Amino acid sequence: MPATGADIITGFANRPPFFYGLDGEIANILSGEGPIEMAAPPAREAYLRTTADVELGSNALAVAPSRSTDGHTRMAVNSHQPYTGTVSWYETRLKSEEGIDVIGGLFPGSPVIFGGVGPNFGWAATVNRPDLSDVFKLTVDHEDRPTRYMMDGEWRDLDVTQIRFRVPLWGPFSLPVNRRGLRSEHGPVLVTDRGVFAVSYVGDRELEHMDHYLAMNTARTVDDWRQAQIRYNAIPSINYVTADSQGNIAYFYNAHMPMREEGWDRGKVLPGDTSATLWKGWETVERLPAVINPASGYVISANHSPLLASAPEDNPSAEDFPDSFGLDTLVTNRGLRAQVLYSEDQEISREEFLEYKMDHIYDPRSNVMKMVADLVAAGAGGDADLQAALDVIATWDGSADRSSRPAALAILTGQRTMGGQIHGETTLEAAQEMLKSVAVELRDTYGRIDPEWGEVSRLVRGDESWALDGGPDTLRAVYANGDMRADGHLAGVAGDTYVAIADWAPDGTYQIDTIHQFGAATMDSSSPHFADQAPLFAEERYRQPPMLLDDLLAQATRDYRPSRMD
Repeated sequence: MPATGADIITGFANRPPFFYGLDGEIANILSGEGPIEMAAPPAREAYLRTTADVELGSNALAVAPSRSTDGHTRMAVNSHQPYTGTVSWYETRLKSEEGIDVIGGLFPGSPVIFGGVGPNFGWAATVNRPDLSDVFKLTVDHEDRPTRYMMDGEWRDLDVTQIRFRVPLWGPFSLPVNRRGLRSEHGPVLVTDRGVFAVSYVGDRELEHMDHYLAMNTARTVDDWRQAQIRYNAIPSINYVTADSQGNIAYFYNAHMPMREEGWDRGKVLPGDTSATLWKGWETVERLPAVINPASGYVISANHSPLLASAPEDNPSAEDFPDSFGLDTLVTNRGLRAQVLYSEDQEISREEFLEYKMDHIYDPRSNVMKMVADLVAAGAGGDADLQAALDVIATWDGSADRSSRPAALAILTGQRTMGGQIHGETTLEAAQEMLKSVAVELRDTYGRIDPEWGEVSRLVRGDESWALDGGPDTLRAVYANGDMRADGHLAGVAGDTYVAIADWAPDGTYQIDTIHQFGAATMDSSSPHFADQAPLFAEERYRQPPMLLDDLLAQATRDYRPSRMD
């Protein structure tokens, strides 16, 4: 059945909350498996359709003329998403009489570009995780079929809506289902065997974020973008790095932040019978962290703390923001490496900017490097198998270069003990056992415990595959499935996908470079564009898409309207 405009709007309106983790909080309530006093987890795997061992991140990078060797302004759009599925990128070049002039990335069914660059302006997004939802335990008249709830000593009626839908069974058959939809002044109400809960969340019945995105798409300068943010303040979350051809750069910790009374532990279920816990409105965007035209001349966002978006003297201060904002505190390896690369280089050339985007080194302060140091320091205690593995990882310099031999043993051990981005915690004993287990797996698959990383980590498309530099939580991000394929490869499933680089010169000229991990035909295996960009992507090379109509027509092999496929 063809999708309708209503289908597209519905899908678009319901997607944003999943990026800040709402699905995990609701699932925790409904399943009855999680603790009732829970902090909202960052789980997005169910909605994004990735395996539990693959986490996602993004990079957004920009340098001002003062930080470049030639006075150019440069930025990188580098969101990390699954290679395939409902939130995988495809590229579009969009130019309209209403003022849109950009090339960038969309998800299937999205009516606007989420990150892109053009002749004058560009913006890049990375996921952030502010505290944008609260769970309340209601006091109700009937636990199984409530009609009223208590608020400040008085009973109030729940809003009741009859919801009708059909559940597919097989073939043409489906089952009609009727349910009661309940709402309190907090938000949607969930009736469970552990009680009745209400959820307040950003994005609830929100459609104005579509206007916010449209204004973002038509922006020509950093100031245009900021004014759209101030005017609408509707996009639930997401960090943004912006830059323009006039030499302006900025980082914004974007969030449609609720205004809440301080003093409550909002990582736990709140009492729903007092108005003291209710949201009081919305914070202005000026209250949120931002770094605009810093003296350092660079801004970075790699899913790490907004307090580390630039040089120390330009960064926001934690004391300026209340605890209820729930600002991210995570420091990723990508954030560590970007700070090292950009802070230590006072004059960044075009070649260096491109090289830094593809950096594949783990910082000595990263979890995986600290794990390796702890393992080597502890020794093998007479265990010959453990000693053989330690001898390999002791030589590792933190590189995820495809030619590195210690990388596979170190990275896979880190991932399997600390999660997809190697951010979790582990014990020495667990790391030792996993190190031996990974060594056995590598020996069984490759005949040795130290195969080259490029033998293991591959970009796979159809019957072909290519060796990749990079790994989990490196600036050249590659996240692989946890299981070896029959051919012995770990197939990349997420990470670096669509990348766009904008380079604006002082004289008004510009260059735009893009690359996609597969090509323009993301679903059509018979198309010549099914994998035509994969070799370039593997070699970390870019293409220069035509930005003018005449140039585009000169390259075009087909001209059609989507509604007329003949």
